[in-house]
Amino acid sequence: MEESELSLNDVQKQRLAIIEELRKEGIDPFGQRFDRSHNSMESIKAFESAENDSKQLEGFEWGPVQVAGRLVSKRGHGKAAFGHIEDQSGRIQVYFKEDILGEKIFQIFKRLYAGDIIGIEGVVFRTKTKEVTLKARNIVILSKAVNPMPEKWHGLTDIEQRYRQRYVDLLANTEVRSTFEKRSRLVQFFRDFMSKRGFLEVETPMMHPIPGGALAKPFVTHHNALDMELFLRIAPELYLKRLLVGGFEKVFEINRNFRNEGISIKHNPEFTMMEAYHAYGNMDTMLFFSALEEIAYARCRRNLNGN
Repeated sequence: MEESELSLNDVQKQRLAIIEELRKEGIDPFGQRFDRSHNSMESIKAFESAENDSKQLEGFEWGPVQVAGRLVSKRGHGKAAFGHIEDQSGRIQVYFKEDILGEKIFQIFKRLYAGDIIGIEGVVFRTKTKEVTLKARNIVILSKAVNPMPEKWHGLTDIEQRYRQRYVDLLANTEVRSTFEKRSRLVQFFRDFMSKRGFLEVETPMMHPIPGGALAKPFVTHHNALDMELFLRIAPELYLKRLLVGGFEKVFEINRNFRNEGISIKHNPEFTMMEAYHAYGNMDTMLFFSALEEIAYARCRRNLNGN
């Protein structure tokens, strides 16, 4: 019976039964260590470079390599099959053949599903259709998936599920993963920008005895050891200004703040902000730094978007 014809509960039961089969065969379905030599994109680029250097037009193989990732597709019957594994760098096609893997490992391959995380040892070659492909010589199961992947062609489209289960959204939608990566790089850019201009990055308290720094409704918590009410910070302003009093002349913090207000897909009561203070300056001083930051930020955005 095709997996798509089963209810979700039956799919889970079927997969759990395979996991138990593997355990009885002495194969750990979870938590194996696997030392990669390359990620997907590194494997492809290294092969193309070696292929150009060799000037061999057909039958060129390069390796060995060890690549790990999530199996996202699997097709073929009999004693040979193709699939794709995906890691953070991208994806690479994999060729599985019983004659190369051996009967025991090929039987393990036949019990793999899209969603399983595996490690593959092999060599890289180019197929007749000119696609750079990893020829598997060994397979290591790193983590079996109990739940099926989101539907192949339409992806994850349920808005409620996308926001409540972000990890599934990241798994199914590569453009969302790209947005997360760009955000991380932008935050790093701001950190580098400030540090190069003499600002000291600091960390100030997350729990405040008074909800100061901005006019907003705070989240309230309780400190058991001190038996006192505390407030998750609305802004780091008061503590940053105290650092100026203490003798630090340029300080900044990239921090988490909490404002117990409304929530929507564009407004989260827990958010990140950057706040900075400069001694011996005034509003114009900070406006100058803000203008520099805007220019640098625009350049960074262009670089991130490939323009």
